[in-house]
Amino acid sequence: MPERSMKNMFLAPIRHLILVIVGFKGEAHGYEILKEIEKITCGTWKPSHGNIYTMLGKMVEEGLLEPKEEYHGKRKLIKYTLTEKGWDYLREANELALQSLYISIQYHEALRKKLEELGYGRELAREAILEYLKVLDRVCDILDAKRRALREMLDEKGESKEGKKEG
Repeated sequence: MPERSMKNMFLAPIRHLILVIVGFKGEAHGYEILKEIEKITCGTWKPSHGNIYTMLGKMVEEGLLEPKEEYHGKRKLIKYTLTEKGWDYLREANELALQSLYISIQYHEALRKKLEELGYGRELAREAILEYLKVLDRVCDILDAKRRALREMLDEKGESKEGKKEG
């Protein structure tokens, strides 16, 4: 994939990515966020300092992030934390991501088949297949855990709704 296309893939979700990073870390400063984005994208994209700090400023104005100034000697460091509005945004985005996961998988498989039909498919090396299986196993583990948690939630709701479980 051309380098320009790879970079453009990450422009849209940067806002969400910043919120995820700050949410997981509890607080983070701009350079720390920049390095995390570079790590998450496996080094294929590193936003400029200007882009990150402009985005952080907009997110503060929108009430998604709260800045806190710290001083280390003469050096001023601004750390960002999520506001209630930021957490709400992440919750809604996470629910949407979960709902769209199934559709994304369907599109991925349909595209793979179409590429094969058009002669653009490729033979996967053994190492690639093994890596793909590891990823799928992790996804299955996550989904199995989520399924169990949701079933437990349903059981609990049934208990509180009817007072007691039937036994």
